[in-house]
Amino acid sequence: MDEELNITIDPACLRLEAPLALDIIMQLDTFGLCLYSMLSFMSLLTLLLYLEQCVYIYKKLPYPKKISIIWISGASPVVATMACCGMWVPRAVMITDMTSNCYFAVVVYKVLALLIEELGGMRDFLQRFSGKTFRINTGPCCCCCACLPRVPVIFSSYLGMLFLMKLGSMQYAVLKTVFSILSVILWMNGTFHLTNLNINSAMIWINPFVGVLLVISIWPIGIVFMNTKILMRSLKIIPKYALYQLTLVLCQLQTSIINILALNGCIACAPPLTSYARGSMLSQQILIMEMFIISLFTRSLYRRLYDPLPSEEHDNEQNEKAALKAALEEHDV
Repeated sequence: MDEELNITIDPACLRLEAPLALDIIMQLDTFGLCLYSMLSFMSLLTLLLYLEQCVYIYKKLPYPKKISIIWISGASPVVATMACCGMWVPRAVMITDMTSNCYFAVVVYKVLALLIEELGGMRDFLQRFSGKTFRINTGPCCCCCACLPRVPVIFSSYLGMLFLMKLGSMQYAVLKTVFSILSVILWMNGTFHLTNLNINSAMIWINPFVGVLLVISIWPIGIVFMNTKILMRSLKIIPKYALYQLTLVLCQLQTSIINILALNGCIACAPPLTSYARGSMLSQQILIMEMFIISLFTRSLYRRLYDPLPSEEHDNEQNEKAALKAALEEHDV
């Protein structure tokens, strides 16, 4: 006769909702209390360093460049602050995640605006590159399409390529906020739930569509960066762009992977935390540490003054000198 196995499952693991903040505090031991205190201090320090950096940027840099830099520099402090709130109040994770994602949607547009402003603004950008062509086979949409033709830059802020690229990045900032508000309304109505993966669920339709909007919005930034990074090398534009991409991956891709693992039961529950709540908790804690480190690198790159870029005439002179030097060396040979 086969022996029956009696498996006892904690009722807390079967709950759909996250525990209350008081339940989390009451369950903390000495190590947990020290961990929560350290992460909260890191979030606070990240926010204080950012506020001091904002004061420096506002005094030292001209408008509108300083507005874009303040928005971009605030990505890691905002994400860390929202992650800290979600860590202490697990039931507010959806609200805190949507808040940080809406802020980062604006940062995506501000990165493109900063690239244009570093080259003198829209008018100077169009004058510098008017008549030239940009390659558009860049990530994440067309990195494998080497056969795509180069697109000319037209001197028109309303009909040209630059306007379309700005529109492509701005749409995510607007639509992400709209869909976040819609998600909160559906959540209050009980229609939107992060753990509901049924085909009739609102979440299974809204989140993939927002992901497509994100991919479309970062494509114009890749186009401008790949075609202008050599000109802006003195402004440390490559490490700045790398930090932006790293923040994007950590906030979007890493969080999604952890949530998927938690939904599939790969992360064990730890009462009073369910499997999904524990996955969200781990995601918040990891984000706080990562954003603290990123904020230090961001501070070292943005809290400083750079020499302005040379004019287009200077670039042409340098190109002519380089061509003449190459011709003389070839003649001597």
